[in-house]
Amino acid sequence: MTIYRCKYFVIEELVPRHVFEDRGERAWGLLDVGALAALDGLREKYGPITVNNWKWGGPRQWSGFRTSQSSYGSEYSQHRFGRAFDCVFHKTTAEAVRKDILASPWDFPLIKSVELDTSWLHFDTRNCDRIMTYSP
Repeated sequence: MTIYRCKYFVIEELVPRHVFEDRGERAWGLLDVGALAALDGLREKYGPITVNNWKWGGPRQWSGFRTSQSSYGSEYSQHRFGRAFDCVFHKTTAEAVRKDILASPWDFPLIKSVELDTSWLHFDTRNCDRIMTYSP
């Protein structure tokens, strides 16, 4: 069985430590293929991105897939379904990327929702026919 694995990210960058410890590479199966493809597309267009960095001693482990162990987000957060990522860009700002997505949604067909007014880019691939926006 072939599954989509990101070109630019290892699984530890996308799931929390306990999920990687429990599932290892099988954790790819918890993530939405559209969200993974969109994440690769953002990396190709905007350069390096941090989602989670716990593997390298950083504090971020809940910016990708979230389980009930996370105190972030709601019970029905798109993160809990493997359809959302919070991205920190190294060569541009989240606001610049957000503006590009909203100005040219046809360039980002898999992205269906973005969060406004944050220093990171939250995007997700929920089931809707337009780019939805909301504020925290």
